[in-house]
Amino acid sequence: MDILDKLSDVLNKILLVLGGIAVLGLMILATGNVTLRIFHMPFRGTYEIVGFLGAVVIAFALGYTQRRKDHIVVDILTEKFSKRTNRFLDAINYLVTTIFFGIVAWQVLLWGFKIWRVGELSETLKVIFYPFVLCVGLGFAVLTLVLLNDLLRTLFPPLKRTDA
Repeated sequence: MDILDKLSDVLNKILLVLGGIAVLGLMILATGNVTLRIFHMPFRGTYEIVGFLGAVVIAFALGYTQRRKDHIVVDILTEKFSKRTNRFLDAINYLVTTIFFGIVAWQVLLWGFKIWRVGELSETLKVIFYPFVLCVGLGFAVLTLVLLNDLLRTLFPPLKRTDA
């Protein structure tokens, strides 16, 4: 599991940096567009590019957010359950979400490769957009890896060391 942990960490850090670059690009583009609108010279296709970059930012943050458990958790019912019951429910949850997001990653990547093959272009700017779709698929794939790691940690918790 250490190898899976390290791989997950490295991939999430890389995606986090790339997501940060995408946010920066998104902000520069949006700010530049608003500024140039004052002079009646907005960028053409800003909405399209901001949408693509926004999708990449969100997809690249999924695995990191799951790894840190920074998502919203509603535990009104489960806080009353025993640790064993919670562990069982966590395992079921991780199993279902790993399968679900694995399928999502697979289908998004298939779609990305399909639009790459046929040469589909974006509607407004007529640019290739399969790289953005593939980035979203990659984000879901890394999320799936993190969820698999969480599942394995739930099923096989690390042994507690007792130093003599």
